[in-house]
Amino acid sequence: MASRIGHSKLLLNLPVFSRRLNTAASPSTTAAAATVPQANFTGDPNPFDTKSTADDPTDLFSSTVTIRLNTAAPPFITAAVPQPNFIKIPKTPVSLDDPEELPPVKSIDPTTAGSGGGSGGGAAVAGGEPPINLDDPRELFSSVPTSKLIKSTVTLHMASMDSMVDMGSWVLKSGLMQNPISKGLVLGSIKHTFYEHFCGGKDLKEADNTVKRIWDDYGLRAMLDYGMEHALDNGSCDSNLDEFIQTIQSATHSPTSPVSFVVVKITAICPPSLLKRVSDLLRWEHKDKSMHLPWKRESFPIFSDSTALYHTPQMPPPLTPKEENDLDLAYKRLVKICDKSLEANLPMLIDAEDTLIQPAIDYFAYCAAIKYRRAHNIPLIFNTIQAYLKDARERLVIAKISANKMGVPLGVKLVRGAYMSSERKLAFFVGAESPIHETIQDTHACFNSCASFMLEEIAKGSGSLVLATHNIESGKLAAAKAVELGLEKDNENLEFAQLYGMAQALSFGLRNAGFKVSKYVPFGPVEQIMPYLLRRAEENRGLLSTSSLDRQLMR
Repeated sequence: MASRIGHSKLLLNLPVFSRRLNTAASPSTTAAAATVPQANFTGDPNPFDTKSTADDPTDLFSSTVTIRLNTAAPPFITAAVPQPNFIKIPKTPVSLDDPEELPPVKSIDPTTAGSGGGSGGGAAVAGGEPPINLDDPRELFSSVPTSKLIKSTVTLHMASMDSMVDMGSWVLKSGLMQNPISKGLVLGSIKHTFYEHFCGGKDLKEADNTVKRIWDDYGLRAMLDYGMEHALDNGSCDSNLDEFIQTIQSATHSPTSPVSFVVVKITAICPPSLLKRVSDLLRWEHKDKSMHLPWKRESFPIFSDSTALYHTPQMPPPLTPKEENDLDLAYKRLVKICDKSLEANLPMLIDAEDTLIQPAIDYFAYCAAIKYRRAHNIPLIFNTIQAYLKDARERLVIAKISANKMGVPLGVKLVRGAYMSSERKLAFFVGAESPIHETIQDTHACFNSCASFMLEEIAKGSGSLVLATHNIESGKLAAAKAVELGLEKDNENLEFAQLYGMAQALSFGLRNAGFKVSKYVPFGPVEQIMPYLLRRAEENRGLLSTSSLDRQLMR
């Protein structure tokens, strides 16, 4: 397959940048760049999109004008970081016609915040018991065989060891992978440890068996994700399209299929280089309201007044005829996927990427959301909002306002975020303010506020939400909010989700409480999915709270 599945580097052309970019900035801007706060951002990364951080900063603006984004995620350590409570949205209905009426996202005083990510307690409904209970490990893991508990504990412990992660990264980049014998030994050891713990199998047949086992043994549904990420050309895009279609067909071969969503990456059906060109033009159109983009289809707003636009410092040239044709081909691929999903009544999750190309991804997702919806006005397309971005809540509200006015149900997958390191490095080197919240507390506050806002909307009969988090406190708070609002726990517009092999305690706790819970199940050949495995290991560095809690309860 021509696609670079799970490739470790994404190469994007940046014709507007050069090595001397800093010299073009004003003295004040350059000075600001030297003092951009580099906060110790710790906590629960986006469980679905933890992909990339920047390589050597000196490589960002080399003479080849290429930016390399490494797919290894930064170490996230939550230890004893306090978690904030939900920012309360008033019960009095808030008008979506005026974003200024909506409560702002505020930093929360850690001394008055919730109890962090420990088990039990917290997030209780007023006058009642907590909606989910993590106090009884026997009850939580009663459906898991002892042998599985032991193997899972050992695997998660190995993944939490810095030396193991560093050695794994070194081995996969070393000459050992060039020798057939040593390569076979490495892949074999990975397959029987990390791969089997975090992945669904090498192909659709094995993934189907994993999905069935998750449902039969644990009562959890699955989100199927084939491990392909970045396409290079139309040929690889067409191959990836076929894989998506096969995944949908496989997921719906049974009328009682436990697959809840199919995951779609726009970067797999439209080359990232074109997505960047489209993003640049969309950003410039937001700056210059007189600009007309002849290829643009109807969409929800994808920018807010606070959105960072530094990626496009000067007016980009219009798309060439070939680029317009390629863009049309990419849209037609998405239409084919949507047609199959609608026919199968299987909703789609659109994965997020970094802000360099995210505007084009939002554009694709919202165009499709306007065109497609399921019966009873339920969304077919769920776009991803990354709460670690400062403009996340404002963009969510603006999109919701537009969707409401058009009578379109808005589907949202809410995550924390994945590209923290690369986003900050890029902003630093262009002398711009980072688009990422400076502290984990601010990100928690934004995530919880966005969740609360969407739950309020669902309670009023509008919108759907997938809460993708490994954060114990956010799970408890969302569950408590749903109960407080009187939402049925099996409401078809609310789904909780965690990665396969991670945050088991939270998944089981939500399941036991009656909520709908899915596990995100990636699948693909071992060699092609290894970058994903390294990202899972990176997430476990420093005894990531969810992994640490799982191992504690398993023991």
